[in-house]
Amino acid sequence: MSFGEKLQMIRKKNQLSQEGLAEMLGVSRQAVSKWELGEGYPEVDKLLILSKKLNVSLDSLLETEYEPAASEKANPSDMIRIVSPNEGVIISASRVTRSQKFGGGKNSPEYALYASEGNDTSAFWGAQNTFIGWYRNLDDVTKEINAIQIALNAGEASYTLQYSVKCKQNLLRTIED
Repeated sequence: MSFGEKLQMIRKKNQLSQEGLAEMLGVSRQAVSKWELGEGYPEVDKLLILSKKLNVSLDSLLETEYEPAASEKANPSDMIRIVSPNEGVIISASRVTRSQKFGGGKNSPEYALYASEGNDTSAFWGAQNTFIGWYRNLDDVTKEINAIQIALNAGEASYTLQYSVKCKQNLLRTIED
């Protein structure tokens, strides 16, 4: 997750608008917007204020891979409704996983995304996964997973897939443009 995505998630978790965060840091709302879009970073003194006032470590703000603090992690019982318009699927889920890369033709999707209603590994087959979408590449499926996690952490009730692609219904799936 990028710095901008983490900043936006932490800002929303603290129920601050971009304007409110800007006021707290003594910068313009446009500066906060720029940071969240990944078009720049705050100065060190602003990072220190962010860390102190929003109770977040500098490490978690700046590291490339984001591991939420225990207090930020979604409870396994927390669910989000995921709507997949291309596949006509709506599922309440607590986790999503992607497939391994598929081999295929030039216009074939490379990845699939699955959702499950829990982490029940006590059953013989483990948690029941439901197919929810096809993806052109690793970047798109990764962006989708991160967006779902942000929505789940923010306590949103529903999320509609944004990066999935519509495929033709045949044995050798091809992406419809």
